[in-house]
Amino acid sequence: MHNLRYAIINKRILLGVCGGIAAYKSAELVRLLRKQHCQVRVIMTRAAQQFLTPLTFQALSGNPVHTELFDAEQEQAMGHIHLARWADILLIAPASANTLAKMAHGLADDLLSTLYLAADCPVWVAPAMNQAMWHKPVTQDNLARLRRHGVRVIGPATGEQACGEQGFGRMSEPEQICGQLLAPPTQPVLQGRKLMISAGPTREPLDPVRFISNRSSGKMGYALAEAAIRAGADVTLISGPVNLSAPATAKLIKVETALQMYEAVIGHIADCDIYIGAAAVADYRPTQVEARKIKKQHEHGMIALEKNPDIIAVVAGLPDKPFVVGFAAETDDLENYATGKLRNKNLDMIAANWVGQGEGGFDSDRNALQVYWPGGKKNLAMTDKQQLAAQLLNLIAERLNEKNPAQNP
Repeated sequence: MHNLRYAIINKRILLGVCGGIAAYKSAELVRLLRKQHCQVRVIMTRAAQQFLTPLTFQALSGNPVHTELFDAEQEQAMGHIHLARWADILLIAPASANTLAKMAHGLADDLLSTLYLAADCPVWVAPAMNQAMWHKPVTQDNLARLRRHGVRVIGPATGEQACGEQGFGRMSEPEQICGQLLAPPTQPVLQGRKLMISAGPTREPLDPVRFISNRSSGKMGYALAEAAIRAGADVTLISGPVNLSAPATAKLIKVETALQMYEAVIGHIADCDIYIGAAAVADYRPTQVEARKIKKQHEHGMIALEKNPDIIAVVAGLPDKPFVVGFAAETDDLENYATGKLRNKNLDMIAANWVGQGEGGFDSDRNALQVYWPGGKKNLAMTDKQQLAAQLLNLIAERLNEKNPAQNP
């Protein structure tokens, strides 16, 4: 379990399993939850039973599996109400696009969708579907609606899917779901603070078809935004092009180029207490953007580039600057490069991580950070980015309060 820390164990988890090949992961999820001394009861949709049998989950959970809305064996035939009142947490994993749509629009035509409407406990979903279904605007609208209603979303991950396609839609791994579900509650360490986060890559166009970019997925920045909201902050998220859903209560500003990100940051930074530059901003942009697609003509070609503004250095150079946190992704000599950026750009803190060296980094759900500030440093071990984000924000809050004790809200 990668040494994850957990809050209260012995929780009563009501696990809804939808149809999809990812249902096999839910069997491992039940085992992990039981290992943390949680009581688990399972509801399976009819589609889920095409992939795994109820007997599998009965053996793993130690409880009968529920499949039907109207069960004559239940007292007063009101089993869904009793289950809803029993649960401390309702977790739906995998959550299919169909079930998410029903939840978002208040439909209740089976046991699981009815349980969602009847439950007054926290609700979590771990989506799993084909990448095209995930990217469909109606699916993203349904998720945004559920987030506004307080539903917490875990994942999905990116990678190869059962259909052979690549992209977002893979259900998060059971250990990551278990880690988020049972993690210690976030303390309101940023209550009343205004925080800006820049996240994701930028795209620098060459012509109407091509652009220069990088491998940033935006996952770390979006995890920071969600964790900051849980910690009580008022969050502005300035995002390059990513395939992620922003937290419902964040002020989201979408940009594409480095110049657009620069303008958005400078235009909204005035009232911010904290700026976290988690975006992978392109250092250079083409000096000329062609109006038409560039045709292949010669064996070799050259693209003239010019520097983009150094956003974080500009923010750190403001007369009344916020607490500025930079990020550094390095392939070698990490500490020297990171501490050099910390010093040369007048940052208050920098979070550095290795890239291209195995687990963690770009496109991964996990990462590790080496965090530096003037006169100190701390290593944050490899874990999922949601937990890592909470750890980093706690560290930022500590340093901010030490630096400006009189300004504590």
